[in-house]
Amino acid sequence: MELGAARKWATLTIACLAALLLAIDLTVLHLAIPGLIRDLDPSASQVLWIADVYGLALAGLLVTMGNVGDRIGRKRLLLIGTGAFGVASALTAYASSAEMLIVSRGLLGIAGATIMPSTLSIIRNVFTDPRERTTAIGIWTGMSAGGIALGPIVGGALLNNFWWGSVFLINLPVLAVVLVAGVLVLPESRNPDPRPLDAASALLSIAGILGVVYAIQESVRDGLTDPRVLAAAGVGVLGLAAFGWRQTRVAQPLIDVRLFRRRAFSGSIGANMAAMFALIGMSLLFAQYFQLVRHWSPMRSGLAALPGAGAAMVGAALATPLVGRLGRGRVVALGLALAALAQLLYLRIGVSTGYATMLVAMLVGGLGATLTFAVTGDTVLATVPKERAGAAAAISETAMELGGALGMAILGTVLNGAYRNTVNVPDGVPAPATGGVRDSLGAALDSAATLPAGVARAVAGAANQAFVHGMHVVELTNAGILAAVALLTLATLGGLPAVFAPDGSDPDGSDPDGSEPDGGDPAEGEPAGAQSTPNSVLSGSIAK
Repeated sequence: MELGAARKWATLTIACLAALLLAIDLTVLHLAIPGLIRDLDPSASQVLWIADVYGLALAGLLVTMGNVGDRIGRKRLLLIGTGAFGVASALTAYASSAEMLIVSRGLLGIAGATIMPSTLSIIRNVFTDPRERTTAIGIWTGMSAGGIALGPIVGGALLNNFWWGSVFLINLPVLAVVLVAGVLVLPESRNPDPRPLDAASALLSIAGILGVVYAIQESVRDGLTDPRVLAAAGVGVLGLAAFGWRQTRVAQPLIDVRLFRRRAFSGSIGANMAAMFALIGMSLLFAQYFQLVRHWSPMRSGLAALPGAGAAMVGAALATPLVGRLGRGRVVALGLALAALAQLLYLRIGVSTGYATMLVAMLVGGLGATLTFAVTGDTVLATVPKERAGAAAAISETAMELGGALGMAILGTVLNGAYRNTVNVPDGVPAPATGGVRDSLGAALDSAATLPAGVARAVAGAANQAFVHGMHVVELTNAGILAAVALLTLATLGGLPAVFAPDGSDPDGSDPDGSEPDGGDPAEGEPAGAQSTPNSVLSGSIAK
């Protein structure tokens, strides 16, 4: 597909705007949690579902929707999803109960799943020159990563002046621009030889993901031996196992599991998940820390996260030259190591720590996470043919969204568990208020508001200390996971070429189906000597 330069870069602008909006929606709600607690009175478990169900729905359907886009057309699916996202945004903004908010956030995630894989696959089909394509994907990656950091800033600006539902209504004008511009500018593309979509695989993947996450989140409140938790865990594990088995049996799987035999692919997916796991989980945690422990306004809390967004943009720009100097594996491992170091720096945070201490950790963490995303995203896309671009983009994005969803579920569960095991209910708290004090920081502060001043201060102090202790447990958990994955990355991505062969073959000698690759000519449009030119180290990595 050859388009004029102006239309190609206009296409990239639309794709980046859509991706930015979806990324912002992952975290924009976090600063609204205190307002939600006051207005809708959700339980601690419901708070996790409100924050997490968007990412879960997104992760559960990205692969399915990527395959749908390959069949019906990526532009068509993106435009359908844009309209649906607008409707779901309005429903979410005016939700009148915790249950309604959870359902509407789920619908928002379903709509988002139709947009995200379409953006990246359209970019890949439009930018046929390897050098331009690398630049375009780097810009897209930076926008997506920056959107996650920008979510609290956008939310803070709105929440300072409007009610919590405003963080979803702001989507509508942006979606209108994407919809109109998309109709006029975006080219259509699809798989020229599509096969029927495997609905059974789609259902198994959704059941597996939701079952596992439900069991994780409810286990803190009800215990690991609760029948509902055990049943959900069983459904989740069996669903995921059946999904994996089915992908090896059907003619046109949703996920080509043979790709996971390749160390470049599996290592990149694992690194993506680990980085997003830590990034999203910490975003939710700090939104509560800034407002509930430090009593900062939403606007101040949002601006506090701004340096992290700036560091993310810097990381995206540094990725290409660093790969030329250090190699893919070392750059990804460096990114994960920096993210782990940031978690250790966060351990210095207490109830009244100065902002400078937090700032250093934010800068280090934002830089590390984006170094990881920029290189692994490029590596994943190098492994598939152009006709499967939608499905490949969906696998990469699913890893990130699932990592974020699991980060909120698991780290939120760790935080709640550590809080409940640590909080000491002060003397003088009446029995009806004890449950709220033990449930969560938000519930404890609500309970304190009904108590005499002296007792209220004691409750707030105990709850704040327990929450900070929970933060430290989460940070240690994150640091351990990130460090372990960094070491694994050196093994799985070490030795990879700066520029992949045009057939996407791994240096270990296996192509996606495990057979020996044939030889190939240099990728069309690849300049001579690209492998030794730092500015083009990623330019040939995505085969046409």
